[in-house]
Amino acid sequence: MDNLHDQAAGVEEFLRLVRALPEAQVGAPANYVGIKVRGKGFAYLQEDTGIALVKVTMEEREALVGQDPEIFARSYTSGRFGWVQIRLDMVPPDELAELVTEAWCLTAPRRLVEEYEAAG
Repeated sequence: MDNLHDQAAGVEEFLRLVRALPEAQVGAPANYVGIKVRGKGFAYLQEDTGIALVKVTMEEREALVGQDPEIFARSYTSGRFGWVQIRLDMVPPDELAELVTEAWCLTAPRRLVEEYEAAG
């Protein structure tokens, strides 16, 4: 069986995914790199630790943490959204792609999301 790390997404995959989303802007490297769409944050990356934070619904956050607490951890809450911390060296690429896209959809203007979904 393949090593878990060989199947994990990693920092480069995370950055590739966010850069592929319409109008996503990746902030300058710092302790946390902010990723925004039209000025609103939907993900953050702590590159030196390989940890990403993404916006999710409160229900999704609880499901993820309950499903696999080694990969996912609760982060802060903002309004009706929760943020989940993701260990990029352990998360499968397809699951990361889904979470990043969902975070972008929760944040981007509705028309931009509709255009993205129609094109996909």
